[in-house]
Amino acid sequence: MKFTAQQIAEILEGEIEGNNEVEVSKLAKIEEGTEGSLTFLANPKYTPYIYSTKASITIVNKSFKPENKLNTTLIRVEDAYKSFSRLLEYYNLIKQNKTGIEQPSHISGDVVYGENIYIGAFSYIGDHVKIGNNVKVFPGAYIGDNVVIGDHTIIFSGAKIYSETIIGNYCVINSGVIIGADGFGFAPGDNGEYSKVPQIGNVILEDFVDIGATTTIDRATLGSTIIRKGVKLDNQIQIAHNVEIGKNTVIAAQTGIAGSTKIGENCVIGGQVGIVGHLTIGNNVKIQAQSGIGRNVKDNEVLQGSPAIAYGDYNKSYVHFKNLPKIVKDINEIEKKIHGNS
Repeated sequence: MKFTAQQIAEILEGEIEGNNEVEVSKLAKIEEGTEGSLTFLANPKYTPYIYSTKASITIVNKSFKPENKLNTTLIRVEDAYKSFSRLLEYYNLIKQNKTGIEQPSHISGDVVYGENIYIGAFSYIGDHVKIGNNVKVFPGAYIGDNVVIGDHTIIFSGAKIYSETIIGNYCVINSGVIIGADGFGFAPGDNGEYSKVPQIGNVILEDFVDIGATTTIDRATLGSTIIRKGVKLDNQIQIAHNVEIGKNTVIAAQTGIAGSTKIGENCVIGGQVGIVGHLTIGNNVKIQAQSGIGRNVKDNEVLQGSPAIAYGDYNKSYVHFKNLPKIVKDINEIEKKIHGNS
């Protein structure tokens, strides 16, 4: 699909400098731009590439002042990065704008669905499911009984949504995601064997939640596992039963959160973080990658390490840790002198 500079400028409310009618059909990084591609310049360190890029159109900030000749048409906007992101969203909407029900697929007779939906081939939609308007279910997805899906939500191929799950509006569920599988609940017996504890709760995703590929969110033992509005989860994250994650919290890949832990709003959690169960993590908390959290965390704390300690304390301690061999050597020499003089 091709767009002219004029059409793009209208979408972004930008100003054109160059050829209004030049066309683009693909996106590219500025250093890899080719004829017919669209790129952007936001980071000053990439400025040299704008003079050599072969991209037909480049989105730039209004403040950009070229120092050499340009071979690309400019579209000037207030914020090049945000404008390019907006364009990516627009591009995705067009690319994913499929409608209709493909065959073969299984849709139970009592499913209720809204307007302008897409259900891809080999999808399974269980009993008593409710699907909102403009929902996209890509091929090979599984949606269990009694699931509710809000408007404008996208479920990509191979996602598995277990029964009783409730998903809000404008959510994105990527491939391989499993929502609503049984939590890790087993009761030890006298003979050392474990008996399964039935998991009869559900999972609730509020609006504008994004779930990365192959992330798993377990159903609650009782009640609900809850992912609040605006939460963004990376790929390969484990959310255990009865966990609650506050709105606008973001979590990076390979993090694991054990059962019944409550995480506050606007937290930022790095990759490979481990959080034990039944904790309370406050609002606006930042946890650095590979940290281990074994205690309750107050609002606004910044933590690192395993077990995690205050970020500033960790950095100071790490300086000493790197010098530990020299410190030990110095202590040994002092001891020798003391013993030699005694």
